[in-house]
Formats: sequence, C-alpha cells, structure tokens
Amino acid sequence: MRLVAGAGKRYDAGNVRTKVETVLAAAFLCGSLGALQLEFEARQRRSQEYEYEMQNPTDDPPDAWEGGEFTFARLRYRSPGGWRGGRWGTDSNKAERTFLTGVRRLTGIHARSVEEIVDIDSDKIFDWPWLYAVEVGYWELSEPQAARLREYLDRGGFLMVDDFHGSREWAAFEYGLRQVFPDRPIVDIANEDEIFHVLYDLDDRFQVPGLQYVYSGRTYERDGVTPRWRAVYDDEGRIVVAICHNMDLGDAWEWADEPSYPEPNTALAYRIGINYIVYAMTH
Repeated sequence: MRLVAGAGKRYDAGNVRTKVETVLAAAFLCGSLGALQLEFEARQRRSQEYEYEMQNPTDDPPDAWEGGEFTFARLRYRSPGGWRGGRWGTDSNKAERTFLTGVRRLTGIHARSVEEIVDIDSDKIFDWPWLYAVEVGYWELSEPQAARLREYLDRGGFLMVDDFHGSREWAAFEYGLRQVFPDRPIVDIANEDEIFHVLYDLDDRFQVPGLQYVYSGRTYERDGVTPRWRAVYDDEGRIVVAICHNMDLGDAWEWADEPSYPEPNTALAYRIGINYIVYAMTH
C-alpha cells in the first residue's frame, strides 16, 4: 500500500510567505514519506534475508557457497504474521551450520558448509532433494503450495520436520499435511525401519529437548510429553516425510557447543539427522 499525502489547505493569494512555507513543508513531508516508502519496499523485497538474519546468524566459513554432494535446505513457509512470522527460520542459521560441521566430520558426505533457503512458492524447490522445516505447528499452506509440495515429494524429495510440540501444534501440522497427502496415513516408524539403522543404530532413542531444558529441567514442552518419530510413506515403502514431534533436534545442533546443554542430547540429535540424510540420499 502506497502512502499518499493529503490535499493541502487553500490560502489567499496575498499570503505568499505562508503559501511558500506550506509548499516547502509539504514537499519535505512527501520526500520523507517517499523515502520511507522506498525503504519499506526494499525491506519487502529483502524480507527473506532480513528475517533470516534476525535469528541466530554465524559468520560465513571460508568455503561458504562452494558446492557439495549434499546441501542443507531449509523450507521457508507462511505462518501467522506472514512471511515475517519468524517460525520457519527458528534456530537459523547456527543450527544447520553447526550440524553440517558434524556431518563433515562424522561421515564421508561432501556437505556444503552453508544452508540454502527454499521458498515453498518457488519451483526451485525441485532443485533440492532434502528439505528441513521447523515449527510446522504454525505453518499455513495454500492449495497451490500443498500441490507443489506433493509434487516435490512424489518426484523423490524428502522432508524432515522438527521442533513442534503438543497436541495443538500437532493438529495444525496435521491439517497442513492432509492438504498435501489426503490419501496417505501418518504412521509411527517401526524400530526396525531402515531409517533408524542406515548408518547409526538408533534403537535407544529418547526425547531430545530444546535449550529450555537447561533452565526448566523438563524434556518436554506444552503437553508434548511423549516423543514421536512418525512418517508418511510412498507406494514403494519409502519415507517421504520424516516427522520429529515433541522434540527439538535443531536446538541440540544449535547449542552443541554450549557446556550446559547435555552432550547425550546433541549426540543423538546428530545421529538422527545424519541417518535421515543418508536415508534420503540412498532411497
């Protein structure tokens, strides 16, 4: 919406000084409003970068933007408050960059050292076979967005969702996912599923809490007491959506270097994330 200055008051022809002062004031006001409008439009164009930078940024490593065989792609979606609701960028970009350091150290995967932001409205989504989305208890999908995400997954894409808690957020996430997959059930992943054993054996899984655990002593948030590893499968038995509910792997990655955050939580979070990457790259 453009800001428009209101109409000025009429003055007698003899009151030249008053008229000139008013015109100058109006010109100054219009100039100021015009500058504000230009700044607003510039911020709108750069909304993705601004929102992303306002999370938990880290400096680019020396090899930033060099290619690799794996890229951590974070899904940007709309949530209450619009694109700038902030939900999609939670923990970024420290979470993924810290995690990618571990991927490089613990595997032979040549991972790019920095993340990629993928807009759910863009066809560039098809360029990135692995997507990560957080706070999906707040996502809002339009019909075209749901159709694009369905096409992405049907083509062989993989979506991992994380960091949402309790029954209310589950209901909102499930509503969105039903728009994508009205014909496929959401099921618990069996312990013997390959995704839990493709690299690390993850039979002994436990709830991975966010940083709030350090202060609260609780491993859960809201009424999300029980951790759930769930999935949507395709017709070939391949997991296409891996759901980490009532846990916060992103925080465990983000705060891996925080002495007060328990190391076992970070260790499991890394293993889960790496298994999901290896599974997606090999299935």
